[in-house]
Amino acid sequence: MTVTEAPPASPAPAAPEPVLRKQPVRRKLVPYWLLLPGILWLLVFFALPMVYQASTSVQTGSLEKGFQVTWHFQTYWDALSEYYPQFLRSLLYAGTATILCLLLGYPLAYLIAFKAGRWRNLLLVLVIAPFFTSFLIRTLAWKTILADGGPVVDVLNTVGFLDVTGWLGMTEGNRVLATPLAVVTGLTYNFLPFMILPLYTSLERIDPRLHEAAGDLYARPSTVFRRVTFPLSMPGVVSGTLLTFIPASGDYVNAELLGSTDTRMVGNVIQSQFLRVLDYPTAAALSFILMAVVLIMVTVYIRRAGTEDLV
Repeated sequence: MTVTEAPPASPAPAAPEPVLRKQPVRRKLVPYWLLLPGILWLLVFFALPMVYQASTSVQTGSLEKGFQVTWHFQTYWDALSEYYPQFLRSLLYAGTATILCLLLGYPLAYLIAFKAGRWRNLLLVLVIAPFFTSFLIRTLAWKTILADGGPVVDVLNTVGFLDVTGWLGMTEGNRVLATPLAVVTGLTYNFLPFMILPLYTSLERIDPRLHEAAGDLYARPSTVFRRVTFPLSMPGVVSGTLLTFIPASGDYVNAELLGSTDTRMVGNVIQSQFLRVLDYPTAAALSFILMAVVLIMVTVYIRRAGTEDLV
């Protein structure tokens, strides 16, 4: 019996190549629709007020007769020439408070990031706990803490601290309240969390094995901090200093409650021009000058710091 071989199977037809369909136009517009609420928010609550303030700064007139846009740019020069001491004082107080926040916040952020262990969450809660209290109440509390004859002032007098600050021009006599030191202390306390949180975020991203590797290469702890930890935490340093300096330079609550007429900042002048003197063009011009000065300083600082994450 002969066995006949089965005919070879015919090859299966090739599968058709998938047709690339064009993405629907509606799907392409989805990201823009998601951005629309944020864009509208910025337009209504940022761009339009800025335009209105810009137009107000070049107006002339009075509240009784009304204000009209006359493109009177002389208001800027008049405001700057009259209130430049308050501008310089604001930058000095804000800069001092920022440096103090960095000196106080960096060790605490380092402790939370590398040494806190299971206490990390508790320490973070303690850092942000002041936010649960009104900014005004916290500043009023410092008015009580630094009151004349209080325990804090007595201790500072006993150790001779007020003698040093008096020589530096930060205090007068044996009191702290209504002096530059009180204003700087209030700014430092109120804006310290804005320094600690960015520093912690930046330090927490550092791989601890880098410290171990530096130790294996016989680097001293000071060298490890100077060559490894601090350079890697520079984005946090820059972010923290900006988040502290910018609002502190325009603050007026601390100078109003903890200071005196000799410690008035530019924020106090703007608040007075808007609400008491009712000189809206001068107040608007001061606001724009402050914004321009801070913007220039921030740009130069970021460029000098060389942090690619923020440039």
